Amino acid sequence: MAPTTPMKLIPLPPFKPDLYERAWQSIPHPTLPLLATAHQKSVTVFSLSTLSEHSTLTNGHERSVRSASWKPNLPPHKLCLVTGSFDSTAGLWRWEDEGQGGSGGLEVEITGGAKEDAEEKDWELIVVLDGHDSEIKSVAFSPSGQFLATCSRDKSVWIWEDVGASEADDEWETVAVLNEHEGDVKAVAWCPDTNRSGRGRYGSDVLASASYDDTVRIWREDGEGEWVCVAVLEGHKGTVWGIQWEPNPKNERFPRLLTWSADRTIRVWTLKEEEDEAEAPQHAWSGLGRIPNTMRRSLKEEWVCTDTLPAAHTRDIYSATWSAETGLVASVGSDGIIALYKEEASDVNGKTSTATEDEAAAELDGDVHMSNGHPENKLQTSRQWNLLSTMPNAHGPYEINHITWCKRYDAGCPPDKKGVEEMLVTTGDDGIVRPWQIS
Repeated sequence: MAPTTPMKLIPLPPFKPDLYERAWQSIPHPTLPLLATAHQKSVTVFSLSTLSEHSTLTNGHERSVRSASWKPNLPPHKLCLVTGSFDSTAGLWRWEDEGQGGSGGLEVEITGGAKEDAEEKDWELIVVLDGHDSEIKSVAFSPSGQFLATCSRDKSVWIWEDVGASEADDEWETVAVLNEHEGDVKAVAWCPDTNRSGRGRYGSDVLASASYDDTVRIWREDGEGEWVCVAVLEGHKGTVWGIQWEPNPKNERFPRLLTWSADRTIRVWTLKEEEDEAEAPQHAWSGLGRIPNTMRRSLKEEWVCTDTLPAAHTRDIYSATWSAETGLVASVGSDGIIALYKEEASDVNGKTSTATEDEAAAELDGDVHMSNGHPENKLQTSRQWNLLSTMPNAHGPYEINHITWCKRYDAGCPPDKKGVEEMLVTTGDDGIVRPWQIS
């Protein structure tokens, strides 16, 4: 048996300047060393190289900005960020290094901390997306950038599509308004594009939403262009504060879903794929949603809660983050604790063992026999989540609103590990954005 590796959280110098007001969320750029932090009516973009301010987005919203999302797949010298605000609107912002046709200017500026240059350019509010009746609580771009999801206190999820003729043509239209939640919708998250080879009945864009009604819903576009709810995940006993898809699933499994709640639990949900569905040849799929013509009437999917992470929090869990590199999960919440978890193989007695990830994935997919021999327990894997460490009072007496993994580019990181090694970043009511090294 391999014992669980102890890990420590070591605080790194906090990002500067302090924001001196409640901060809600920090979102790393998908490819550049940038971090966008939402606070009050603004967003401050920090450089991950200098741990200092790169630029700010101001004068676009009348009330607090609670959420932000980077648009993916843009040239390195162009930045696009969407903000969701309690003024019921979402704003689409652009920042461009017009003097550079490539990545050079922006990269030099970020890594060199040339704040003076950044101040000469301004983020420009290009489009205001208006339609929600109440506060927008979360915004998220799909992996391709074609779709944008917004959700609100008005109990709805809106899906917007980029219909501009070119990258410079910012034109968005509403393609769906989803009204099936019975409470405020707190969070939306798109399933990552993980090269799933067409397995399952899903197309490339799959959306999850979490609500004050204690449920999570899974949505996708059917073969006729309509967005439908294909599953309702029930089990939490309080508001589901957030969701994240598994960023790097093994063995071509469909990504699992991580959810966290006011009930102080973190759960993992797994799609139960039918044998014939998983093994169907790719040519059998048709339409944008990859749905066989004979199956279009049956759009429901079965999702099962396959794990509940060990208890670590005494109050609401506000945020959790799942690493694509290591598979580690970290969580924070109202109690000011940072908790770190790891999924490890275990034997039939629940003790940690040395089974490989491929073996566990094969068992999940039914390629090997379960230890108890019951096919109905196919989704009960031979892996378990262990609590590695906790850090109390990580922001002093203040609540922690958000946590995320992001790459290290700072001076304290060894040169050969920059852009490779990960750190955690927490954002709290104290207005301080804190990075943490994992030791």
